[in-house]
Amino acid sequence: MVWNTMILSQYVIVHRVVDRPLPASTRTEIVRHYTATVTTEGGWGQHPDSGPSLYCTTLAYVALRLLGLEAQDPLCARARSWLRAQPGGVAAIPTWGKLWLAIIGLYDHRAVNPLPPEIFLLPRWTPVHPDRLYCHTRTIYQAMAYLYGARVRHDLGRLGEALSRELYGERSPSPADRTLLGADALFPPSRALRAAFTALAVYERAPLPGLRRRALSRCLRRVRHEQEVTGQAGISPVSTLLNVVVLHAAGAARQEIDRALDGVESWRWRDPERGIRYAGARSHSWDTAFAVEALLAGNSTAPQDTRLLTAVRAACSFLTAAQLTEDIPDATVTARAPAQGGWCFSEGAHRWPVSDCTAEAAAALLHAARVDPRAPVPDRARLAQATRFLLHRQNGDGGFGTYEPRRGPRLLERLNPAEMFTNCVVEDSYIECTGSALVALAELPPEASASDAQDTARARRRALRFLLRSQSPDGSWPAAWGVNRIYGTLFAVRGLHAAGLPARHPSMRRAAEWLESVQQEDGGWSEHHRGCLEQRYIQGGPSQPVQTAWAVLALLQIRSPDSASLESGVRWLCAHQAADGTWRQETAAGVFFGTAMLDYRLYAAYFPLWALGRWLATTHAASGRPC
Repeated sequence: MVWNTMILSQYVIVHRVVDRPLPASTRTEIVRHYTATVTTEGGWGQHPDSGPSLYCTTLAYVALRLLGLEAQDPLCARARSWLRAQPGGVAAIPTWGKLWLAIIGLYDHRAVNPLPPEIFLLPRWTPVHPDRLYCHTRTIYQAMAYLYGARVRHDLGRLGEALSRELYGERSPSPADRTLLGADALFPPSRALRAAFTALAVYERAPLPGLRRRALSRCLRRVRHEQEVTGQAGISPVSTLLNVVVLHAAGAARQEIDRALDGVESWRWRDPERGIRYAGARSHSWDTAFAVEALLAGNSTAPQDTRLLTAVRAACSFLTAAQLTEDIPDATVTARAPAQGGWCFSEGAHRWPVSDCTAEAAAALLHAARVDPRAPVPDRARLAQATRFLLHRQNGDGGFGTYEPRRGPRLLERLNPAEMFTNCVVEDSYIECTGSALVALAELPPEASASDAQDTARARRRALRFLLRSQSPDGSWPAAWGVNRIYGTLFAVRGLHAAGLPARHPSMRRAAEWLESVQQEDGGWSEHHRGCLEQRYIQGGPSQPVQTAWAVLALLQIRSPDSASLESGVRWLCAHQAADGTWRQETAAGVFFGTAMLDYRLYAAYFPLWALGRWLATTHAASGRPC
């Protein structure tokens, strides 16, 4: 899954801070990645389809200089020229960037919006306790709060002096720059949050020494717990890199810091064309579950193709082994939810399971078992654990969260301090997770006791009602993890179909009519990522295979396979398949926190295949012929 250069830049900075020089070959391959991803303006963007970002470009510039490039190197010179042309310049970088620059002595801590570690000392029943926040957010902020509270500052020496001149000219950042924000700040602090920052800035002039020590100790304990229970990988490389700096600042032994750095390497991605970078996440289980569905989409019995059968069985073995069968030790330290029975987005090593990954993995395994009785699948007890895991993630409104059920009121979103991202403060109920959960709950065998079976049935009814009332007036559904309305509509329709809603139901009919209304003249579909920000459908450019496959898969639950819209969509997919069997997706199809567009590299491999296989199977079923 491709994101941006932010993590790579932080990786370079962290190695300098903890005094772990990178080998020359690694430095060369990192520079190759910056060279391959620089925009025409000379900067680096938040995602593959964006222009330059002040945040990403500033960190990239610092990283390139730390890697040994001279200020006059064309890669640095163009980036510096772009940075200086931005309103407010580098001083207007979002708060996350301000803190990273402060850590290496290039920004005044007083000009960073306060991140007091004392907030982690609040009673857990407090509405604003960090444990009520979305898990990615609280994991990032427990490290940031330590680094801010301890005023961690690494001296880059003469290079730091040169960087300060190159980034700011004659004017160094001052405390007044705390509220200075540039174009990256798509979601500037609310009035309430600005007032809180002002009050906290007063406290930060003379924090209570004893309280500060306790707070730093609490944050350090949480950081260490996260590293230990995730096998040093962390929930993501974003938080893990911060954790490495925390451990270094706290005086951890060299072995502990080296273990944490080794954990970062699990996120490494390298190829000859684009060098070394670090993925925002690993998607092993997610991709494997959908690949199984795609490979089996046209098969009602065990495939005769030996290669296909071998691939499916191997995938099922992987998924079965990837299920978490134990809970997290000392889970209360970082307020971890029960993990037993779930599947992670990745292969499971970091032990942060997710509802929709669990649902899709379980559904794929059960589908494989129906088609091929010899496919390895979890036993009944482990499937029961998966059911309980899913039920735990259901919110009061009937929708499903991702890693956890929602813990705090949605009003907390008004206190979003990230500035670059949205919908990142509290867990929510997501259309996609709810749709996937309904698919799995329709397949998972009921547990032994009647009360559990009743819980599952009640959960399905509540999820069904959530999806029905979440449908937009135009017939579409919004998405949080994909671009955007086509993606949300696919998962909603899948969930409604699994819950037993007939194709003739008004909600299903409106969904089909909406999909057909946005079908392009060539028969395909496309959607622009800007709709994720504007909360609406925005027509994209040329039709894309992934969005076309999503639309076809949704329509197959509602329309006849010989309908004009489906036949046009299938013809488009067939016409745009390359000779080697692949499709080329030209735009990002995933999204994270509203603005972080993600390029899921395997979406174009399995979603079109899945759509065509389902269309063939449905066509044969309609004709009465075996598939």
